[in-house]
Order: sequence, then C-alpha cells, then structure tokens
Amino acid sequence: MSSNRQQKTVISMREAEDYLDSTPRFTNKSSLENIRKYLARFGNPERGLRIVHVAGTNGKGSVCAQIASCLREAGLSTGLFISPHLSVIRERISLDGEMIPEEEFLALFSEVKQECLRAAEEGLPHLLYFEMLFMMAMLWFSEKRPDYVILETGLGGRLDATNAVEEKEVTVITRIGLDHTALLGNTEALIAQEKAGILRRNCPAVFLTEPEDAYKAILEKAGEVCAPVFEVSPQMWKVNRADDNTIDFSLNSRYDKNLRITIRGGALYQCENASLAATACGILLRKEGRYDPEILERGIENCFWPGRMEEILPGVWIDGAHNPDGIRAFLESARMIRDQKDHGDNERMILLFSCVSDKDYSKELEMICRSGVFTDLVAVPMAGKRALDVYSLRQYMNRYSSGMNICEAESVEDAVKRFIKDRDPEDRVFAAGSLYLVGEMRSLILSQQ
Repeated sequence: MSSNRQQKTVISMREAEDYLDSTPRFTNKSSLENIRKYLARFGNPERGLRIVHVAGTNGKGSVCAQIASCLREAGLSTGLFISPHLSVIRERISLDGEMIPEEEFLALFSEVKQECLRAAEEGLPHLLYFEMLFMMAMLWFSEKRPDYVILETGLGGRLDATNAVEEKEVTVITRIGLDHTALLGNTEALIAQEKAGILRRNCPAVFLTEPEDAYKAILEKAGEVCAPVFEVSPQMWKVNRADDNTIDFSLNSRYDKNLRITIRGGALYQCENASLAATACGILLRKEGRYDPEILERGIENCFWPGRMEEILPGVWIDGAHNPDGIRAFLESARMIRDQKDHGDNERMILLFSCVSDKDYSKELEMICRSGVFTDLVAVPMAGKRALDVYSLRQYMNRYSSGMNICEAESVEDAVKRFIKDRDPEDRVFAAGSLYLVGEMRSLILSQQ
C-alpha cells in the first residue's frame, strides 16, 4: 500500500459514501482527457495491467463475472471492477471474488479525495462518483497485480472513464438496447457506436450479431480500428434443458464444438451472456496456453451473480431488469418458470415493480401488462432521489393493465412482508424494474433469514 495510506484512516464508510453521493453521477464537464490527467497524477497505475473491457446495455455484469470465474478456474487471478453495486459499495472492486476490505477502501478513498482537492486548486475538475471509484480500483489493482483486470463500463463506452485505459487484451460488447438515450443516442445504432468506442487496434472484439443495426455499427467500428472480430450469434447455442434451478445448453463457437454448459438459475438470457464470456475466455486462455473446454464449462457453472433471476427464497425471484430490453429478457424467463409447473386454482404470479424516474418505465410497464405473465402487479416505493413515485407508477400500471390486480406497497419492507413473507404457498413472486429495488430487497430478505 502507498506510503500515503500507511496512516490510520479515520473516515467511516458512511462518511465516504456520503461524500461520493454528493458528487454528480453524470455530467458533460468530465472528459477522458481529465481522467488521463488524474491517472498521470497517480503514476499511471493502469499501465502494465492486462485489461478485459466490457461494454453494452444489458448483461455486462454477468459477462464480467463469468469471465472472471473462467479465468480463476484456469488458475489465474482476477481483479473485477463493476457498476452498480447491489448492496455494498465495496462490491464494485474485488479480487478473486472477494470485495476490497473496508480499511483499504477507505484508505484509497481518502487518497483519491485529497488528490481531487489538490487538482481542483489547479483548475482540474473534481472526479465524479464513478470516476473516483474507478481511480481507487486502478490504484488497488496496480498494487495487487492480478493476472487480469476485468473492467465494466459505467455509461456508454467511448467517453466512459474506464476507456481512458489504452492497452487491452480483449473487448466485449454485450446486448445493445435503448437506455440512457438522452446521453447516448435514441437508436440502437447510435448507442452501439458509443459502446464500440472501447475497441482498440489489434485487440480482439467479441460481440453479438443482433440487433442488426447495432451489429453493423460495431462491425464498422471494428473495421476502422483493425480489431479482430469474434461474432456470437443465437444460432451458436441450443438450450437442452431448462427449469427454475438450472439451464443446460450446448455452444458451438468458432473453435469449440458442442461445449456443454450449465448455468445456475432460470435466466434464459444468461445463455447469451455465457456464450460471450466463453468466447472471450477462449481467446485469452489460448494466448496463455491454458485452454481446456472443461475450464469454460466449470467456470460458468460455478459462477454466481446475485440479482439476476436469482431465486432468493423458494418461489421468489429477483432480477435487475431495468430497461425495455432487460424487461423483455426477464419476461421470457418468468414465462418459462410459470409454464413449468401445474397451475393451482388460486395460484398467483406477483410482480413487485419499481424504477427510477429517468428510465422508460412507460414502455416497460406496457410490456409487462401486455405479456399476460403476471396476475398481480405491485407498485413499490424505493429509497433515493431518482426513484419514481408510487402515484406515477400506479397511473401507468392502470393505463396498460387488463384484468390484472393492481396495488401498492408502503415501502420495500412492507412489500417483503405482505407479498413474500405472508404470501400463500402457491404464489410465485418476482421483483424487477431496478437494480436499486433488487439490492434493497435482497439485503432485507437475507438479513431476516
């Protein structure tokens, strides 16, 4: 640890989080040039790290976790930087599956904060929330020296703080959908162009062949920077068996025929994410001389990523779907779970829903109501300034519902008690619409077990 951090840290986690929360999340004033200036002030801790960079609209966190799991299965150490966190902010920075210790998090925070204050005196803008955490991660990984560092972008790609890293081993772009349209563009092609900003010359690029407009935009960018292309298409995988506990599927990639992969949980969309992760890891492990198909199979099977169609209690699932494309994938998995079991006369499919006000919640609720998957829809208020109020939620639920029971909870705690703890045994309950909701609910449920 740096000599600047040798002294005992006196700040608390609450004080550190309060300070981070006081910094803006998004602004047009920040730039990659500023991030690179900060990296230089810290001695360019990113240099010498072997970076796997992951961007996309949905599935980034899952792909990052699956890549890390496969690399560890091959005997390689991995640093992981993700966004957002579900329950604890330290989840964002981890080494070999263990999040950064509190003492080290606080020491790094203090160092980065002090440098921000010094830089401000010299006219350099203060780092934003995500940028501070990214700087802390780079400093930590530069000391721990893992074999690989997996970076998940925060927003977009081209202008994301993580894209200040120049040298990369592999880039991965997950499924593209409409999200953050005010900042990234209002079409899949425009959003894909922003995400494709992470690509680098001679660095392998792994991405999907759909949606078509997004695929074409990424392919064009790969051509411009001379990035070797590794395409992943839906035709490459086939689901052999699926239930609410596991999904078994076969993957036929460019180099591997009939990989037999098992995924924990009932999220059908994880087949797509696992295919991207397996392809990226295949590239890395071949370069390492450690490639073995069984490593990929074990790595993905052993990977657990909370809050993604996670059965947190028997008959209760939580999923971080928070945009229209994520809701589409969530509904596909929820429908599969519903259709697997015989329906009792009194069985209900209950969805606890909340969202932040800057998302396309109207479209999401329209998709949910018209899917026919759920019998009951519950508006749940969340903590935080960005949360959409329950009155607005109820308005849109009533606008699109047809024969569904619509109601509201007083709080997350109330929702957990009434619709999870006190539910009828035949009821199946889901929570979706926001990672913040899933995080709150997950922490509450686990604390009560």
